[in-house]
Amino acid sequence: ETEGVPSTAIREISLLKELKHPNIVRLLDVIHSQKKLYLVFEYLNQDLKKYMDSSRTGEFPLSLVKNYLFQLLQGVSFCHSHRVIHRDLKPQNLLINEAGAIKLADFGLARAFGVPLRTYTHEVVTLWYRAPEILLGCKYYSTAVDIWSIGCIFAEMVTRKALFPGDSEIDQLFRIFRTLGTPTEATWPGVTQLPDYKGDFPRWARKEMKEIVPNLDRDGRDLLVQLLLYDPSRRISAKAALNHQYFFWRSPQRPEERCVLQRHCR
Repeated sequence: ETEGVPSTAIREISLLKELKHPNIVRLLDVIHSQKKLYLVFEYLNQDLKKYMDSSRTGEFPLSLVKNYLFQLLQGVSFCHSHRVIHRDLKPQNLLINEAGAIKLADFGLARAFGVPLRTYTHEVVTLWYRAPEILLGCKYYSTAVDIWSIGCIFAEMVTRKALFPGDSEIDQLFRIFRTLGTPTEATWPGVTQLPDYKGDFPRWARKEMKEIVPNLDRDGRDLLVQLLLYDPSRRISAKAALNHQYFFWRSPQRPEERCVLQRHCR
């Protein structure tokens, strides 16, 4: 260790400097001074939460939702292909600029510094985007935790309100269950073996996705279902989501119409 900073943290932050992608905020420099690390990132105008809050009375067109979702999936797919799990995706960690770009920020650092997933202040908003396998005590989780968060953010962009705004871990779980139905071995093999699963959880029935996001089209609802599958092994990957029908104009068989947003993410 160097002046109290774990060498593993320094190595991991150095790796983050190599994650260069149009939808990832660039880590420009790391300055180690007076027993502290200063991280220098590129500047973007505001985060997605502030943007949604500021335009709450106005229109947030579904075309913009689709644009942002595609770019978000591009960035996350790139991270996952480089074995980086963000683990704390939320609107506050997605930065946007006036050119229409959206970029992932604040990722990898919790892992690098060993900060626990539980927030140590009264702020519990991170709970809202936390995957059910984490809430149920799974110790070893995968890139699927980021996909769940993306699903929550997608729904929030569409409806302009948080999908699962829990104020405690059990409230968070029950909000998920009341919407998606209480998971069973049929819908999520192995769920009953997770450390914090209780056999006496209330049994809620699943709501129709059309009831949850009524103004989203059929393809969008289908993608949201796949982003929010209980079973992490069946949850769609970021790479596969980029090829979903939702991002096509009309026919997936016509290459020139394949993705409506490709030009934003080269």
